[in-house]
Amino acid sequence: MERAQAIRVQRPSRWDQPLDASMSDADVAWLRTRGPFNTMNASSFPSATPLEGILRYDCRLHRAEPGEVIVREGDYGSSAYLVVSGSVRVLVDSLMPEQLGRQPPVPIGWLQAARRYLRRSRHAETRSPDQVRVQTSASGPPVIRKVDDRQAVFLQDFDAILLSHETVCLGPGELFGEVAAMYRAPRSATVIAETEAMLVEIRWQGLRILRRDRRFSETLDDHYRRHWLPIHLREVPLLRFLPEENLRRVVESTELRSFGRMAWNIDYQKQRTLPAAKQIETEPVVAHEGHLPTELLILRSGFGRVSVQHGASHRTTAYLGKGHFFGLDEILFNAFRAPAAPARPYQSSLRAVGFLDALAIPVESFAEDVLPWIRKEELPSSVQALFPQAIERRSNRRRRRSAKRDAHADRTVQPSPVWPTGEAESTNESTALLEFIVQQRLNNGRDAMVIDLHRCTRCDDCVTACSGVHDGNPRFVRQGPIHDRLQFVQACMHCTDPVCMIGCPTGAIARDPDTGTVLIHDPICIGCGLCAAACPYDTIRMAEVVDGKGRPYVDESATAPIRKATKCDQCASLPSGSACVAACPHEALVRIDLSEPEPLKQWLQKRS
Repeated sequence: MERAQAIRVQRPSRWDQPLDASMSDADVAWLRTRGPFNTMNASSFPSATPLEGILRYDCRLHRAEPGEVIVREGDYGSSAYLVVSGSVRVLVDSLMPEQLGRQPPVPIGWLQAARRYLRRSRHAETRSPDQVRVQTSASGPPVIRKVDDRQAVFLQDFDAILLSHETVCLGPGELFGEVAAMYRAPRSATVIAETEAMLVEIRWQGLRILRRDRRFSETLDDHYRRHWLPIHLREVPLLRFLPEENLRRVVESTELRSFGRMAWNIDYQKQRTLPAAKQIETEPVVAHEGHLPTELLILRSGFGRVSVQHGASHRTTAYLGKGHFFGLDEILFNAFRAPAAPARPYQSSLRAVGFLDALAIPVESFAEDVLPWIRKEELPSSVQALFPQAIERRSNRRRRRSAKRDAHADRTVQPSPVWPTGEAESTNESTALLEFIVQQRLNNGRDAMVIDLHRCTRCDDCVTACSGVHDGNPRFVRQGPIHDRLQFVQACMHCTDPVCMIGCPTGAIARDPDTGTVLIHDPICIGCGLCAAACPYDTIRMAEVVDGKGRPYVDESATAPIRKATKCDQCASLPSGSACVAACPHEALVRIDLSEPEPLKQWLQKRS
């Protein structure tokens, strides 16, 4: 049989989409004369990703004017910034949300809610003028204006803000934003241009490759270890009572591990269609079932799939998120086992789902610096019986002494995460549900909408209620992937990893620090659509807005319609909470946190 002729095509390259298509050879040559690029050894980089290529395709020159907000506290970013000339100010303490144009929703009472409903406009997506444009009063929110070819946010009364807030000045050669870029974390501070400044924006892909230069890599590692790693370790409940000297040694021995692709949303649509077994095969292995544990893994960001060998494939038993441990049961069993008993290997495997970032504490450091300070009640029940009474009493005494030295510890730590049942055999039904949730990346949802199809009568009262609250345009459609009796509705899930927030030029889409709700702030939304394009679940819509009489708002210069991003806001101002849930006459709908398996499991048990 004659073989079909092959079709020759060009292999896609990660540099097919440069960060800035206008970067020229002259720009690259100029950057090579500036620190730290002028001291980098070009031979340290492979021929496929040369230093000049990183500067050309992974960097962008960014001119900032005085008072311009470069990054905002709480934003998620995928780029770091290097100051080339001029200076910027890092605000140590936080600005008020209103100063960044983020007006938090104001809760209203039942009477006000009723009046709002009765007086609602008959036109969809109605906005008042204040909701469409940024206010321009001297003490009000920021203003938006163009710098070169981009929209930029400027603080009003900038000099007074600098005088009233503690700040740190950064000058030429200094880097900021690298922690958020490298570890998919929210920005920890707001940075504002103090003078006219030239910055180099470096996206995370290039930042990782630049670490091939030893001096640059050591600088990044040293900065993270000195300033951020102790904070991140203190947030782990298991480590909260460590004395400072013990914590210092743990910091020195801890390694940073990353697996998978940070831009997981790009591959989402393709991977979600794969059968579960095939999808598991594509996921990077973090730890192998049957191997002896050499380190305790603490998940910093992203998600991991816990699975056990089942015939020729693997069966999902749990999924893990930020703050969870992997390998703790086995390490504790080995620490307390009888001298003649064999060491216990990993009872399951851990794989990165899309992207996973973890801290790895060697077992030797864990045994010497952490184990004596552990509280028994914080251990999983499967190993509590192995915890010797002598160690428990000694640990309690040390904990009390430590608490007296640092009374602030109890007020700053986060609650212990739910312990996953990663080593327990699950039924075929629960395994299928876990694999479905991971396959569809629904485990990213902190507030997913789930419908019990056995109770749902398809009356659409939920959609009608949402439409009544949101200007005649419901923020979701009763569609979405279905597993058995459950439908996971296509509504904003207020994700743990909100990739929609990456790249918003004005910070109009942001997470409320108190509730965790991801909100659109209309006055500073410029309608660019980047959030809608980035959302892997297709839950953000761009809508043209009108006034109370149905007249469309148009741009003054281009006469183009004004568009705003729209999405579920959890009915943040309503006394009833989510209108969709309150309106369901059959209690078929729930908003639930899927970042942990336990809430959904408990909800299903109540309905069985």
